[in-house]
Amino acid sequence: MVMERQQQQRKAAAAFDIAEAGFGDRPDLDDDGRERRTGTLVTASAHIITAVIGSGVLSLAWAIAQLGWVIGPVVLVAFSVITWFCSSLLADCYRSPDPVHGKRNYTYGQAVRAYLGVSKYRLCALAQYVNLVGVTIGYTITTAVSMGAIKRSNCFHRNGHAAPCEANNTTSMIIFAGIQIMLSQLPNFHKIWWLSIVAAVMSLAYSSIGLGLSIAKIAGGVHAKTSLTGATVGVDVSASEKIWKTFQSLGDIAFAYSYSNVLIEIQDTLRSSPPENVVMKKASFVGVSTTTMFYMLCGVLGYAAFGNDAPGNFLTGFGFYDPFWLIDVGNVCIAVHLIGAYQVFCQPIYQFVEGWARDRWPDSAFLNAERVVRLPLAVDFPVSPFRLVWRTTYVLLTALVAMIFPFFNDFLGLIGAVSFWPLTVYFPVQMYMAQAKTRRFSPTWTWMNVLSLACLAVSLLAGAGAIQGLATDLKGYRPFKVS
Repeated sequence: MVMERQQQQRKAAAAFDIAEAGFGDRPDLDDDGRERRTGTLVTASAHIITAVIGSGVLSLAWAIAQLGWVIGPVVLVAFSVITWFCSSLLADCYRSPDPVHGKRNYTYGQAVRAYLGVSKYRLCALAQYVNLVGVTIGYTITTAVSMGAIKRSNCFHRNGHAAPCEANNTTSMIIFAGIQIMLSQLPNFHKIWWLSIVAAVMSLAYSSIGLGLSIAKIAGGVHAKTSLTGATVGVDVSASEKIWKTFQSLGDIAFAYSYSNVLIEIQDTLRSSPPENVVMKKASFVGVSTTTMFYMLCGVLGYAAFGNDAPGNFLTGFGFYDPFWLIDVGNVCIAVHLIGAYQVFCQPIYQFVEGWARDRWPDSAFLNAERVVRLPLAVDFPVSPFRLVWRTTYVLLTALVAMIFPFFNDFLGLIGAVSFWPLTVYFPVQMYMAQAKTRRFSPTWTWMNVLSLACLAVSLLAGAGAIQGLATDLKGYRPFKVS
């Protein structure tokens, strides 16, 4: 087995040397013959912030309310440290067998296959793409809720807080789907770097608005009921509700830190000097530390402002009513951010399906046809019939599922529970140990496996809470109604 591993490593290194020899003198091509990558620390950090700070931040006040002043912040910090640590391990796996000079792995799945073999690759692909699909559905739900909140906010302002203001989330989802159909025609990550920067700015903007409104509410002298252990059994919730909501809050926090499933794809946008793994580790630190600061402030101050009655989404659940225009701005920022974040998470799905289809039917004119359309301002836009049909179908399907199951907190909790352990922890840990040739039962092997098992337990508990919450939500629910 060891000899076989060494032979594979020598073959990979030789393949890289051949590629480098053939393309190293081409200024327009990278060492693998592809268009030269231009990503930097700034663009990678923007991609990460866009991927990490998403709809998850909106549920953190509710999550802290379930866990309380002690456990809540501790859990937030623990998820942050684990995410950063495992992301650093994963950054070294972009190339194999050597993290600096090895052969490139263009996707998370390719990295798993290079280090762990085909069987683990299939498990990883299943977990990754299920998670990516779930995230795009979740972002459709969240954007629609935010768009609807703008209409409701203006209605409350005109007619009073007790007015029966409603908004049609189905219409908002149709509008969101239309925007995504257009953006999805951009061929790859390299063409949406500007969208990620805009989305990152929007994410910081609405997080800051939520933070500012929480501070204003606290400064206004309204003392919400809080406690060291969160929602009180017998007062705020029943004993069984306390258990299930505690589990669900773990899933919400896990979802708030989910971006490992697109880390390799983001790293593949970086220029090769300085080494990609070095830049990606710095970008991961910048991204995770920035988001943790906002998460801690939004979660803790949101809980201080609303107490044990904190809404599931503190900008759309109407924990705030005034100033209504600022709430509108916050929800616009959420919508703009999630428009960009949707593309960050769906691009790996697009690349996987399109790569598989071209490998399966290499001579198909429909799959390979592409023409460039000149848009205003001298912008060249590539158009592909296959992309138009397949990506439009995908966007419509995710919108349809979102219309049927528009449950914000429970859906986020389920996605976080399903993806956190395998994608954020298990595969990065296993690939690191394979790359470092870690001996079984050595101290490093032992504590890394203890970390992995502990995170598996958390994911299972969070998944149980999310499933119970969804089952409760579905009782008596009628899809496509005005809400």
